[in-house]
Amino acid sequence: MNFKEKLDRAWQVSGSLLTVGLDPDVNRLPRELAGQPDAILRFCRDIVDATAPFACSFKPQIAYFAANRAEDQLEALCAHIRERHPGLPIVLDAKRGDIGSTAEQYAREAFERYRADCVTVSPYMGLDSVEPYLRWRDRGVFVLCRTSNPGGSDLQFLKTEGGDPLYLHVAGLVADKWNAHGQCGLVVGATYPAELAAVRARVGDDVPLLVPGIGAQGGDVNATVNNARNAQGTGILINSSRAILYASNGDDWREAAAQAAKRLRDEINAVRA
Repeated sequence: MNFKEKLDRAWQVSGSLLTVGLDPDVNRLPRELAGQPDAILRFCRDIVDATAPFACSFKPQIAYFAANRAEDQLEALCAHIRERHPGLPIVLDAKRGDIGSTAEQYAREAFERYRADCVTVSPYMGLDSVEPYLRWRDRGVFVLCRTSNPGGSDLQFLKTEGGDPLYLHVAGLVADKWNAHGQCGLVVGATYPAELAAVRARVGDDVPLLVPGIGAQGGDVNATVNNARNAQGTGILINSSRAILYASNGDDWREAAAQAAKRLRDEINAVRA
């Protein structure tokens, strides 16, 4: 089963468009994990188990692990997801972007070391920097398009030769040329609903959109779903990280995360209905 098939099945079986982002800030971990050498793994593992009934995928952010020399804990976390929740794709949020020979190594890291189903990449250096990931035809590649941060406008709104803003040029490039094997998606922030609609109109129904910016960044669920979903009512992975991970700083952090995920899943589905 390739990434797109696994994602389609996850949407169908889970009845959810929610992606739970795993961004473990060591300064915000529960008191019970203080001083534990595997605190990051234990925290993320329990979050995964608590929220899995309400999610269609998980998105670990590699920087939170690497900065704490916890890559081995990320490996163990990905193995746990594969073993305990095999139907839910792992989207490794790495945002890699480098020359082809280096990209080959980043692709091996994502798809061999962590055995992720998908990885996020930057398109800034062009096709030869993305092509090594595309060789893994059973895996997914989400390409940065219109990001959720305010500074994204510095470059993403620049006009291209054809008159489109750069983010729409990227969307068209991915959909028309880079997606030969149906494995590509685009990252488009919930904080820009008009651009979400423009990207969906540009790429059609078959290209999935990874949508950060819901929750702590203030993206609107109603606008996100209505502007980004495809004709089948799916096509989007709506990511929430901090609002779920840190729903409580007390001993009920697992239960609070589960309830936050359920509320957001239900809010998304209410709009879909």
